[in-house]
Amino acid sequence: MKLYSYWRSSAAYRVRIALNLKGLDYEVAPVHLLKDGGEQLQAEYQAINPQGVVPALVDGDVSIGQSLAIMDYLESRYPEPSLYPQSIEARAFAQQIALVVACDIHPLNNLRVLKYLKRALEQGDEARDDWYHHWVRRGFTALEKLLDGRDWQGPYCLDGQVSIADACLIPQIYNARRFKIAMDDFPSLIKIEQACMELEAFRQAAPENQVDANT
Repeated sequence: MKLYSYWRSSAAYRVRIALNLKGLDYEVAPVHLLKDGGEQLQAEYQAINPQGVVPALVDGDVSIGQSLAIMDYLESRYPEPSLYPQSIEARAFAQQIALVVACDIHPLNNLRVLKYLKRALEQGDEARDDWYHHWVRRGFTALEKLLDGRDWQGPYCLDGQVSIADACLIPQIYNARRFKIAMDDFPSLIKIEQACMELEAFRQAAPENQVDANT
């Protein structure tokens, strides 16, 4: 199994967490998103993922892009341990949190968007960072309210079970800290982060622990 990844990609980060939680052996194939105009745009990689983004997973004859599609594939093909709680209601809630991150927060703040803001729309670093902070804080505020509405007990998004929700949330928090977003207004998210980072699956997946870190 091979995961095409970039160390700072939060989408790749969430898949690394999922693979680690399931205890699956995989090889990381680094794809540098900045070098030579972006290796993800070169023909060799686009033959694997025509969308030209990371991550992509190759498992035998199967090749999949998009992090949530990869995680769904892993859950179906390698069901134990599960990334989802058993109850229908809890499973839907886990997916809701994952989708808030993967569909509403992250797409507005990924590398392609930030580069477009700066180059095509000629926005300076301050305006770019204001954009980033606005959408992340708005998403995190919603997540805090969602957790409060469920009488959240912790330590993970689904209380005692690590799930796809945590796998999506932790990389987004990592990026928020990278862009110096104050986390004081999000105490529940901080507690989830602290609990998750005590687990080896999350620590091994962290950007600084990747083979291409700091390249």
